[in-house]
Amino acid sequence: MRPLLISDCDEVLLHMVKHFGVWLDERHDIDFAIQHGDFSTAMTRRDGGPPPSREDMWAMLGEFFPAEMHRQTLVPHAVEALERLAQVADIVILTNLQDECRQPRIEQLAKFGIAHRVECNQGGKGAPVSRLVAEYGNPVTVFVDDLAVHHESVARHAPGVHRLHMVSEPTLAVNVPKAPEAHARIDDWREAADWIATRFEAGLPADA
Repeated sequence: MRPLLISDCDEVLLHMVKHFGVWLDERHDIDFAIQHGDFSTAMTRRDGGPPPSREDMWAMLGEFFPAEMHRQTLVPHAVEALERLAQVADIVILTNLQDECRQPRIEQLAKFGIAHRVECNQGGKGAPVSRLVAEYGNPVTVFVDDLAVHHESVARHAPGVHRLHMVSEPTLAVNVPKAPEAHARIDDWREAADWIATRFEAGLPADA
């Protein structure tokens, strides 16, 4: 049985926030300072109007995905790391987008040479990770994501999964502490690939 890698996409495989910020500037005349907080509190209207609400934020993200996904760029060394790990493991990209974005995401990743199974999700990732692990036969599994909330969810629903916290955007990473429920924090795919491969080679679940 091959081990399983379940990876997020945005700010793990592809850069997103900096391109979203440029788009907000061009499309909505909004300054975006994500390093100062979450998406909604990071937005400032340059015309002095009231700050965007959380509902506004979700609407803008809905505009960005999938219409503006072509702006996104590859995280350094991600392709090489996936190619290396795919020699020994199955790989699933678990991305928090609406279901209608699944095919655009598949096509987007394929343009970068990433051709693995893609699943869309809304909400916490613990339950879908648990389902995927069971589907693949409960192999040794590593989960990679940039958001602490998902590591907490996976820890609750699938405690045997190894959890790696990665934030690939440098301006964001310096202000984001390690997720408390993650087993490790690594922001570079070269080092991350070594860490993941070591988990696979050991052949033990995280809660062993």
